[in-house]
Amino acid sequence: MKKTSPKASRSASTADEKKPVKRLYRSGKEKIIGGVCGGIAEYLEVDPVIIRLIWAVSVFYYGVGVLLYFIAWIIIPRNPEHKWED
Repeated sequence: MKKTSPKASRSASTADEKKPVKRLYRSGKEKIIGGVCGGIAEYLEVDPVIIRLIWAVSVFYYGVGVLLYFIAWIIIPRNPEHKWED
């Protein structure tokens, strides 16, 4: 069994503490309607088309997709680093 020194474990924990916090924003780059799907795709690091297809399936099969989209549009803030046209 490998033993670690307390000093090594402390340096590992401080490296974890310095990681920037990943935040969910609406996307201004991958925006079609409100940037919700594009923002979720950026957060999950996947293609926005995949998120849009999942959202479309939820709209047609479950009927809650439209309501969830508008709620997400209100709750999720705009990405301040993207250019937004109002």
